[in-house]
Amino acid sequence: MNKKNMAIDFQDNMILLTRKYLKRKIMCPETKFRHHIKERMHILELLKRTVEMGESNSALLIGPRGSGKTTLINSALKELSYIKSFKENALIVNLHGLVHTDDRLALKDATRQMQLENVVGDKVFGTFAENLTFLLDSLKSGDKKRSKPVIFILDEFDLFCQHHNQTLLYNLFDVAQSAQAPICVIGMTCRLDVIELLEKRVKSRFSHRQIFLFPGDTSSSEQPTSAFDDRLELFQHLLSLPDDENVNRIEHQYEDCTIDPQFGSVWNEYIKSLVSNATMVNLLKRMYQIDISERSFRNFLAMAVSTLSEKHQRLEVNDFVEASKMFTQDDKVLMLEGLSVLEMCLIISMKHETEIYDGEPFNFEAIYNRYIKFANQNSSIQTVQKPVIMKAFEHIKNLEFLLPVGGMNSKVEKEYQYYKFLLTPQQVLEAVKNYSGLPTEVAQWAVINM
Repeated sequence: MNKKNMAIDFQDNMILLTRKYLKRKIMCPETKFRHHIKERMHILELLKRTVEMGESNSALLIGPRGSGKTTLINSALKELSYIKSFKENALIVNLHGLVHTDDRLALKDATRQMQLENVVGDKVFGTFAENLTFLLDSLKSGDKKRSKPVIFILDEFDLFCQHHNQTLLYNLFDVAQSAQAPICVIGMTCRLDVIELLEKRVKSRFSHRQIFLFPGDTSSSEQPTSAFDDRLELFQHLLSLPDDENVNRIEHQYEDCTIDPQFGSVWNEYIKSLVSNATMVNLLKRMYQIDISERSFRNFLAMAVSTLSEKHQRLEVNDFVEASKMFTQDDKVLMLEGLSVLEMCLIISMKHETEIYDGEPFNFEAIYNRYIKFANQNSSIQTVQKPVIMKAFEHIKNLEFLLPVGGMNSKVEKEYQYYKFLLTPQQVLEAVKNYSGLPTEVAQWAVINM
């Protein structure tokens, strides 16, 4: 094999490894948790004390969806998993409110995760408390004094509050409060009023330790940055490769993705140039305005990285533009693209009516007259009867593109009921542009400035 072919093979191999490395880095956020440093230390200390000192703790992690609650917990557990005593002794039980819809299901799955199915066998328990106590007693080690620490992670915690008598929560908090066995109960929820959902007897056994996560928190950065600057930094960090042999050795989870340092250095320079590209920055800014959550941002990057192959060896700005289309689509525009040609003509009539009369409400008769005027001027447009046009108008109303002014008035004939148009001219024009098979006359009529 000549040197040229060897160089091509090396380049192809590096691109495939790069794709594998970046995907793993993007989709595993817990490997390097950013921000919320105090909150993370708080959780880390609770878990450590449960495992090392046999303490029992309970806490609630509260924050909106996408603020990093699950990532924070996974990050803390990952760090602790490198400690020998934690790895050998601690048991982690994950329960989810959407999956474990009643206490019986939750306890059954907890038994499976604690690997105690054989111990329980066909035993019949009188109460839920007896069953849980038996499970925890079964975890006691040989000296019958020291019990294995158990960490219960309850996702969608507020849904567990809806269970009959809140038996599961009562027993978990009761064990934690009375220190019968070393357990740590951590609930995750996006409801701020979650404490009010707890019954009095459950509330009295809960530690009332609440940890709040707020999205867009950059307070823990070394230098204070704006939220969008932080997003740009994250963009560069997630798409960068290790350009040092030592880093390759340290990152255990990427042992099968060892990147050549020289290749990594060239790649990182290119990514740095992307960050200063005006088109790229504007695209990221627009996406950030639509959705600030890091989760959707990582999904967007993963889609762009997936385009890498032997034939496509660089991430071009266009790759990000294409990937962003899935995340920046306007739902109303997509709905408009599914309308019939007649309904689309009525939408365009409404757009013109709104523009001419500066946003004033209109009724069916005004839209009907505007449409008929257009249809009569264009021989290619097939005219239809008034009841059919009325039916199309009502379908548009049912899709909630129109808002009745002053509510639906039963005394007014439906042809004369006034409506406000809820779409912007830009949305209508974008739908017209994307609508396949729309007659040319209709498309031209949409862009005419009335």
